Amino acid sequence: MFALFALAARLCARILTMDAIDRKILAELQRDGRLSITELAERVQLSVSPCHRRLRELERTGVITGYHATLSPQALGLGFETLVFVTMKEANRDSIIPFEEAVTRIPNITLAHRLFGDPDYLLRVVAADLEHFQRLYDEQLTALPGVQRVSSTLVMRKVVDDGALPLG
Repeated sequence: MFALFALAARLCARILTMDAIDRKILAELQRDGRLSITELAERVQLSVSPCHRRLRELERTGVITGYHATLSPQALGLGFETLVFVTMKEANRDSIIPFEEAVTRIPNITLAHRLFGDPDYLLRVVAADLEHFQRLYDEQLTALPGVQRVSSTLVMRKVVDDGALPLG
């Protein structure tokens, strides 16, 4: 618990000291996380050494939490996407913890949000096709612990997906 408070304190301190150059660094990395330090320094108009120091500080304080590749679900045969709404029988610790642990073990769930109000959860589920999703739904999603009701809707089109955070 102390580590969580320490991280929050570092983040708050870092946000207060973030300047326009830090925001430029973040904006460039949100556009292209594979930039070399030399390319990044050129884009934000710094020499390499100060740019590298700022980058490491943004990483150390938790402003930058990681780097990843964005994969095409269609290219991987997972082009069928659904949003699944889950209502729990009870929203208490004894039912929430096992549910959330079980959700993390289903690889086809690519996003899970706990919500205020009804429903209790929103899940993004990818599958190969309708038949594959139906198997996931029948065999895994409805069998999740503590679930009262599951409903789903198909994604027609992604309008904003993994959008960049506004940097003020």
